Amino acid sequence: MNGRDKYVLVIPAYNESATIREVVQGALRHLGTVIVVDDGSNDGTADKLSNLPVTLRRHPENQGKAASLWNGMQTALNLGAKGIVTMDGDGQHDPADLPRLLMAAKVHPDKLVIGSRLWNRDVIPKARYRANRFANFWIAWAAGQTIEDSQSGFRVYPAQLIRRCRFVLGRKQSFVFESEIIIEAARHRFPCAFVPVSTTYPENARPSHFHPMNDIAHITRMVAWRLFIQGFFPSGLWRSLNGSQSLKL
Repeated sequence: MNGRDKYVLVIPAYNESATIREVVQGALRHLGTVIVVDDGSNDGTADKLSNLPVTLRRHPENQGKAASLWNGMQTALNLGAKGIVTMDGDGQHDPADLPRLLMAAKVHPDKLVIGSRLWNRDVIPKARYRANRFANFWIAWAAGQTIEDSQSGFRVYPAQLIRRCRFVLGRKQSFVFESEIIIEAARHRFPCAFVPVSTTYPENARPSHFHPMNDIAHITRMVAWRLFIQGFFPSGLWRSLNGSQSLKL
């Protein structure tokens, strides 16, 4: 693995046949090692990757985004990754933003770098924007730092952070994982850094797997339990409201 490949990209994919090839081709312009985890797709997603230089992992049945991410991350660690980049396969994240996230990760190797989308609220569906803002408040409290975009899957994780974390990865945790790992990262002293990124919703992409009401309810229960076992963490609330520990790049 050469210097360019110290960062490995993981893309979880469930029924992304309409967009996955274009996403991967764009990513390969910036990263030499790309892992796609096909999470039990039934629309020929894996077939769209033929002749592309990717590592393909396949789940025989759908296990959810959390399990797909974790599978891909463990594969990346086994390849010797220094950092693990994640992005969605639905075309929402622009591969052209990868160099900016990678630069931030190289400058701040002890931080969880997150691509922040909420600055451009006009292009985000209103229900999703409101759900994200609601989740930001609670996750920031539990993490003890300000959070700009808790639901963005466009990230760079330090490999050491992933090695230290342990999670329950069931279907109900499908969209909980990316929120919970922000809290775990803070506990292990890996604060967040935020990089503004563009976001689009391609017309040919499949409907979002994220259901604002249902998935935010699962996230809220996770955060409530975290706060309960921390004695409701009043210092974390104070720090989250006063801009502590996070970094905007």
